[in-house]
Amino acid sequence: MIHLADYQLIIIGGGLSGLAAGIRAARFGLQTLILEQHSLPGGLNSYYFRHGHLLETGLHAMTNFAQATDKRAPLNRLFRQLKLSRKRFVTREQFSSEIIFPESRLCFANDLSLLEAEVAREFPASSQAFLRLVRRMKTFDPFAPAPWRSTRTFLHEQLDDPLLENMLLLPLMVYGNSEEYDMNLAQFAIMFRALFLEGFFRPEKTIREFLDLLVGQYRNFGGALRFNVEVEEIVRDKDRVSGVRLSGGELLRAEAVLSTVGLPGTAKLSGWALDPEQYTGRMSFMETISLLPESCRLRIRSNRTILFYSMNDDWQYKRPSSLIEPSWGVICFPENFHGIAPKETFQLRITNAADYDRWRQLDTADYGAAKERCCHASAEMVGKIVGNYEQDIVYQDSFTPLTIERYTGKGAGAVYGSPVKIKDGCTPLENLYIAGTDQGYLGIVGSMLSGVTIINQHLLR
Repeated sequence: MIHLADYQLIIIGGGLSGLAAGIRAARFGLQTLILEQHSLPGGLNSYYFRHGHLLETGLHAMTNFAQATDKRAPLNRLFRQLKLSRKRFVTREQFSSEIIFPESRLCFANDLSLLEAEVAREFPASSQAFLRLVRRMKTFDPFAPAPWRSTRTFLHEQLDDPLLENMLLLPLMVYGNSEEYDMNLAQFAIMFRALFLEGFFRPEKTIREFLDLLVGQYRNFGGALRFNVEVEEIVRDKDRVSGVRLSGGELLRAEAVLSTVGLPGTAKLSGWALDPEQYTGRMSFMETISLLPESCRLRIRSNRTILFYSMNDDWQYKRPSSLIEPSWGVICFPENFHGIAPKETFQLRITNAADYDRWRQLDTADYGAAKERCCHASAEMVGKIVGNYEQDIVYQDSFTPLTIERYTGKGAGAVYGSPVKIKDGCTPLENLYIAGTDQGYLGIVGSMLSGVTIINQHLLR
């Protein structure tokens, strides 16, 4: 017997892909419920307060910048799908960012001509080859069905310069690659467009206001949202799902379920047989947020928006053999966007690759001390680039792969999810879908478009 469902759609996870999917579904009248295990929306891209300061998690910058008049741009297509006003959404573009290696530096901004000029200056023999690469990326369709293809092999064929290849790969990998050493060419094309062809921006205010905008739109369309609830099981009826069971035993029935907690997490909840070794990502990170006095700006090198650095020209994107790898990473100044007024303090955020297994093996008593040691090691390395700042820190906080796993549900704290992507979002259960990083969409705009795509392709037909 078929029972009337409590909801037409239940979405597990109130992160950005879940919120976007919820808005799209509710806009077209689907009775939709979003279940979020924490007290705030956003998942990894959320916020919290410490000592009177709002600290953002996840958000260094949004990618895929576009002017409001560019109707074909992913950002503007997303806003149309969510029925949000793009013209009223005030954006702040980056100053400029920089890729720093021992032998070379490349600046880039939201105008591609800067990067083209930088490559011509630093790598004159590869200048024309880089222009040809740009042309190929502008026409490359990353969503066309195709087998996995090595980006490193492709770049070497195009550029034949290992240092330039590494310098281009570092920002694209660290901002969206779930695989070690190499990445699928389709993922490279997505990230190349997002960072180099379109560029960095952020909302006028903080992630809090952006999340408020999304939650408000979702509720305006009649969507339901519950916080502080944990899904214990996706309930199955043979090859279909019939709803979800919460940790307190409450059963909620649904005609369809959309999960944003990644492939391993979704498989575990639904009893879907899946090899965790194959589908759990190995790349995770530790991030440290330091608040510094505004007066400190004049003493340290803080004129860029984001610095992508490696202390070795022979750089490899891989899980480290220690708690963190401070020799390469990301240095971000989240206030360094045009139109953002100075405050009494400014942020410096450092991201380094981290080993989930080593963090998991720590005793609880050792965890805090390990974080302090890693923060200091990272600051010492970063100080070689921007200048020493540790003595000026007003407040500092950090999070590890364990924090990421706890707040996102992504196994092993793998921010970018599984190395295996399911582009159509379908699972072996005919009315269970996935959205987010494990669908292959990356970045904030990409993650949200992922949620919208699932609704359009599978639930609004």
